[in-house]
Amino acid sequence: MLAWTIYLSFAGALVEALLPKGRAGLARAVALVFALAGFLIAVAGFAAGAGQGRITITDVAWVPSMGIHYLLAADGISRVVVLLTGLAAVAGVLFSWNVDHRTNEFFAFFLALIGGVYGVFLSFDLFLLFVFYEIAIVPKYFLIAIWGSTRREYAAMKLALYSFVGSAMVLIALLAAYAASGSHSTSLLDLANAGLSIHSQMWLFPLTFIGFGILAGMWPFHTWAPTGHVAAPTAASMLLAGVVMKLGAYGCLRVAMGLFPHGMDPWGFTLLGIGSWRDVFAILAVIGIVYGALVALVQTDFKFVIGYSSVSHMGFVLLGLMTLNQIGLTGAVLQMYSHGVIAGLLFAIVGRMVYDRTHTRQFGELEQMHLLRRLPFPAWAFVIAGMASMGLPGFSGFVAELQVLIGSWHATPWWTAAAGIGIVVGVAYTWRALQKAFFTDVRPTAEDHPKEGWGDLGAITWPEVTAFSLLIAASLIVGVYPRILLDTIEPAVKAFLAGGAQ
Repeated sequence: MLAWTIYLSFAGALVEALLPKGRAGLARAVALVFALAGFLIAVAGFAAGAGQGRITITDVAWVPSMGIHYLLAADGISRVVVLLTGLAAVAGVLFSWNVDHRTNEFFAFFLALIGGVYGVFLSFDLFLLFVFYEIAIVPKYFLIAIWGSTRREYAAMKLALYSFVGSAMVLIALLAAYAASGSHSTSLLDLANAGLSIHSQMWLFPLTFIGFGILAGMWPFHTWAPTGHVAAPTAASMLLAGVVMKLGAYGCLRVAMGLFPHGMDPWGFTLLGIGSWRDVFAILAVIGIVYGALVALVQTDFKFVIGYSSVSHMGFVLLGLMTLNQIGLTGAVLQMYSHGVIAGLLFAIVGRMVYDRTHTRQFGELEQMHLLRRLPFPAWAFVIAGMASMGLPGFSGFVAELQVLIGSWHATPWWTAAAGIGIVVGVAYTWRALQKAFFTDVRPTAEDHPKEGWGDLGAITWPEVTAFSLLIAASLIVGVYPRILLDTIEPAVKAFLAGGAQ
């Protein structure tokens, strides 16, 4: 059933490409139908798989001479991120309802990107996973380069270069693993059972983890993320933060940690207290948490605040992975879902509800526009989304970050203490952004007012309200009743810890 999320997304992209130009309304409706169909299938697949282990969806020999199979499967981790992708797809279409420039092409690239993401999350063959991974990268470039804003060509090229460097590292590692395994198969399960030597795993693990970590926004390879988020149109920002960064984290978990578990073993010596690749990546994750939060705190561009906050929040995902215990890994997967929902919502509020109406993201100008009075819905929407981003009880982020912190405390209390600084700073930058964008009472000077875009800001539309309600409900439901996801994630994490990729 879940395979249809892939097929419908690519079918939707093809239909959009064939639609006559100038039919923007039809292009939007078609995109919504295909995105909604994928989401409903993702929900049905999630519900049907609750309590089950890994199931094989499709297994067909693709390139038999090389042992490559068209192998699609799903476990609890896959089902959660597929559900997240469906949510992001529907919300992205609704928040893009105002796109009127080359509309059908926009949604064609959008649905192709979604199809690639679904494919990565459901692939259990390394070659197939890599193919879908590359498919997801190409539409990102065009979405930013054609429909983006600030320095869009630069941002698109930077994102593409970072992505391809990461892909090259992953490809080298995968080819080496295939050659060294002698299994004549690219199946994740076959390679995991091939018994790669510890020596091989010790250098293949960091190569693969960094390769995927680049797309996950891991410090210091994160610089594409804020630039790309700011330049991208709203829906692309939502997808970048919501699901594309999760591709990187998912690859770190499923491929790097699943295939090369001994790569995290101690080196046998310590250097400045660092004795394994696990220590290295945990420290990089903590630096990313604190660094992203501190840089977000001093930004004057509203969207850059959200961009750097994504770097900080993704640090929690990577830190959770490096705990190597059940509660930390479960928290990491839950944080993927939570950040995907909340970051998407924050980018939508800043990009679609505020920037598209005011034509500015600078706090200095937003302070003078009294947006609480003129745009009350986005103001209160940001209050709620900001509370979710801060990880307050009742939202999904609270459960996710709490589990990551408990897991990291069991692993190394120092990691937890350092990560706690990021949480405190996160509260500060969220309240600062909220106050400057919506709740100030600064009076414009004669030189400042009026400016273009400061007149009628337009009413909030039904697609925006619907998409906001969908995303905030997705966070609240999990925050109030986390077992709805935990019952699916925990068995998969237990199986992962027991047998790597199995």
